Amino acid sequence: MYKVFIDGREGTTGLRIAERLAQRKDIELLSIKEELRKDVQERLKLINASDVTFLCLPDDASKEIVAAAKDSTSKIIDASTAFRCDDSWAYGFPELSAAYLKRIQTYNRIANPGCHASGSIAVIAPLVANDIVGNDYPFTITSLTGYSGGGKKMIAEYENPHDKEVDAPRLYALGQTHKHLPEIKKHCRLKINPIFLPIVAPYYAGMLVTVGIENKSGKTLQEIHALFEGYYGAQEMVKVAPLAETPKMLGSNTLADKDYMKIFVCGNDERITVSSQFDNLGKGASGAAIQCMNIALGLDPKEGLDL
Repeated sequence: MYKVFIDGREGTTGLRIAERLAQRKDIELLSIKEELRKDVQERLKLINASDVTFLCLPDDASKEIVAAAKDSTSKIIDASTAFRCDDSWAYGFPELSAAYLKRIQTYNRIANPGCHASGSIAVIAPLVANDIVGNDYPFTITSLTGYSGGGKKMIAEYENPHDKEVDAPRLYALGQTHKHLPEIKKHCRLKINPIFLPIVAPYYAGMLVTVGIENKSGKTLQEIHALFEGYYGAQEMVKVAPLAETPKMLGSNTLADKDYMKIFVCGNDERITVSSQFDNLGKGASGAAIQCMNIALGLDPKEGLDL
């Protein structure tokens, strides 16, 4: 029986983690009294009593409790942006390479990827690693997401009486300084930040992230698709759709409530798009965090997840 503490259980990510883990017989969830939720010493006591602690907190709050827990041997999985570019932390995307997997298996500090970042890295990293494009390619990323990724405030905006603009897709982060850009650049080994176009739409959960390239690699669409299949291999949490399965349209909420990601390589030999389809709360947040916990504990990575 593994003891798990979720610091910040009341948010959308924390709630989904708690729901998934509550169904497991090998997990004991440690709880904190409501009046002590912000008490650093009480939280530190629970972190030290746990095998794994999930931090589902704002960046500054994560930094504060991590500093307080600097001597703790418990495994900490942080869902904020605070440590995603910190080389002393493992980055929680094990499908990227054997080195990423090894760090998750051996480090006591794991930074969970962002939702937009997960989808972007999944489609860009193989293109760069296989020299389909250079690491200086001027990527434009379009990322369509459900409103649950915006947290309680945005959920309330959509689910309570609202202005008619909320009933249509809306582009945001117009200043090109979105908080997920640094981790996308770092973990795809890019020289420049992509242009990033996140769009929130009036549905609860699901995400579709797409990049397009002008293909000057000399490889055909089929060959590039085969490179993606080779890159991800037999991974169960990131699957590459066969070319024959490419639908006429790609939905952004198709994998809502699921914890895996599906990659689609589309287009023709000259112009190619690569899309990642997943749940922003699944492989984009809570599902990825639980997968990292499973790996860190030496368990089946998909244990307790919905595939």
